[in-house]
Amino acid sequence: MGLLSNRQRSNLIKSYLYILPAFLFLLIFTYYPIFYAIFISFFRWSTDYPQKVFAGVQNYVEILKGDLFWKVAWNTLLYSVSTIFISMALGLFLAVQINKKVRASGVFKVALFYPMMIPLAAAALIWLWIYIPTYGLLDHLLSGLGLPTLPWLNSTETALWCIVAVGVWKHVGYYMILFLAGLYNVPSELLDAATVEGAGGFHRFWRITFPLLSSYTFFVFIINIVDSLQSIDLVYIMTQGRPADATNLMVYYIYQQAFRYWNMGVGSTLTSMLTIFLLICVAVIFSTIGRRIYYEV
Repeated sequence: MGLLSNRQRSNLIKSYLYILPAFLFLLIFTYYPIFYAIFISFFRWSTDYPQKVFAGVQNYVEILKGDLFWKVAWNTLLYSVSTIFISMALGLFLAVQINKKVRASGVFKVALFYPMMIPLAAAALIWLWIYIPTYGLLDHLLSGLGLPTLPWLNSTETALWCIVAVGVWKHVGYYMILFLAGLYNVPSELLDAATVEGAGGFHRFWRITFPLLSSYTFFVFIINIVDSLQSIDLVYIMTQGRPADATNLMVYYIYQQAFRYWNMGVGSTLTSMLTIFLLICVAVIFSTIGRRIYYEV
């Protein structure tokens, strides 16, 4: 019973051959860089140390002692949490409204999804033109209405929130489409039965629709975490971490250390810390929230 026939063995070998290219690609371009970055993080390797010098955990200690690291970590946390929850809430709201069979719903879907099709670098350039002081579209509109203009990207109070707005605009349409797919799979019989029982629209959504969307919500949440950390294009093009590092996010901070200051040891250490932190977060999320997800409708 445990032995495979020649045909089964042949099919098994073919299956492994089919996945071999993808596995090799993942191994070479994902896993190898991660482990190599962890390896380099234990060395001093920069313009001051052209040859790698073993430093143990000294890179980690120096980073954790620095004030800039904690400021960047706070900026990253604030940006990620804001973009995750605003874009998810707005995406779900838009999906629910469009699911009500409104007129021209197809036009709204295309219009809201279109920003997702724009490359992130191009989106950053568009919004840079909108935010630019004096001559930008936003200041021009405010001036036309007789309202005071603001230094959107030049103020420590508004710069990060301008980046958050671009991140939300870029991804909310995609999350809306994912939520719409979930809404289409909610059995209408359950909603009709709840209506007959006298349940209002909010109670139908909160007691029936939203729990049945849990698998979609969980998926959107996970990919939103990934999207929120892929913001180097926005920061690099729009602010380069300014003003006073108010928009300096972790991925841009890593880029600065590794490729602007050529401090590969510190850059690899930051990369390793971010990777380990993400792995811990994902493990905690899957072990807690992931167990409460409904995967069947």
